[in-house]
Amino acid sequence: MKKKLLFIAASLFLAASAPANDKVVASYVTSWTKVMPDPFLLTHVNYAFGHVNDTFDGVRIDNVGRLKEIVALKEKNPNLKVVLSIGGWGSGNFSEMASCKSNRDKFCKDCAKKVKELGLDGIDIDWEYPGDGTGAKISWSRYDKDNFSLLMKGLRKALGRDRLVTLASCCDPRFIDFPAVMPYLDFVNLMTYDMGSNDKFHCALYESENTDKWTADSSVKAHIAAGVPADRIVMGVPFYGKGSREYRGGHDFRRIYPIAEGFTEKWDEKARAPYVVNANGKFVFGFENARSLEGKCEYIIANGLRGIMNWEYAGDDDNLTLTRIMHSISDL
Repeated sequence: MKKKLLFIAASLFLAASAPANDKVVASYVTSWTKVMPDPFLLTHVNYAFGHVNDTFDGVRIDNVGRLKEIVALKEKNPNLKVVLSIGGWGSGNFSEMASCKSNRDKFCKDCAKKVKELGLDGIDIDWEYPGDGTGAKISWSRYDKDNFSLLMKGLRKALGRDRLVTLASCCDPRFIDFPAVMPYLDFVNLMTYDMGSNDKFHCALYESENTDKWTADSSVKAHIAAGVPADRIVMGVPFYGKGSREYRGGHDFRRIYPIAEGFTEKWDEKARAPYVVNANGKFVFGFENARSLEGKCEYIIANGLRGIMNWEYAGDDDNLTLTRIMHSISDL
């Protein structure tokens, strides 16, 4: 696998906007887990999460002690970047903060303060989603999209050019005005997972009979059409499976194998993804495995994307099977 990827990288080096050794290999690491990431298998750690505080003018961080432990990994690998991700599903107060210039300015200044005090390398904004908070049950406004652009501009000004400013975007780019925000961003983390209903793939690479509207490929193409350069797209992969409650063989990748009794693993050649069926042959569970992830790494290299990220690190098995495959796209 590694030799194959290196060959593809070498042959496409001149065509890709970002060189192979500049690839991003990022992982979201959560405040509520205890496993420590291997600092030599990643280029970036996105710490989840910080939140907009209840006065709409600053940052509240979950489990600061764990964040400090993550930052300390930079002593082992000084090239590792640690970024605070602010938001997540159900994390609110964004609309109130971004709609008021005073609150927005104070929030951006507090972000810069936290970056300096904690030795961070930047800020990742994971607002789900500007202009539509109904699903996550957070406040929202029809002006969120424009205010989000102002927030990105303010963050860049507050952090300066030597710190990272990134954002997480769902599969559909419609919530963000990308031409307006790209001048302030280093790259965009695509959440190319949770893209299907419970009886369809949630993370397939390509379209098939087992996918809904979105796939990783269609999301990448939609973001490029919306104004995100390919070399600033970091494609997301899940370290977990998703599907019907009928399948109880596991959620995180570390718990999926062996496949539970009474179920069978299948491979969708069109979607380039594995799935589980019940005794009647019905789709019940889709997930990421080594084979599908290798295909996504090849896709990232062939299409000149900036890199790959996952949600989330603790879902990998004890051998770090998926993390090591991700690592193969980068010359760390």
